[in-house]
Amino acid sequence: MSKKKRFSYGVRKYIRTQKARIRREVLDVEEQQKLIKELYKKFT
Repeated sequence: MSKKKRFSYGVRKYIRTQKARIRREVLDVEEQQKLIKELYKKFT
């Protein structure tokens, strides 16, 4: 069984604020999901 790597507190806080910004600014749901995936891809 592999464990998921947890991000540090600062990274989790940054991701949370960026996800909120994306959801506020982008109305298209598919575009939101694409941008959030790219955000996570930056940290993996």
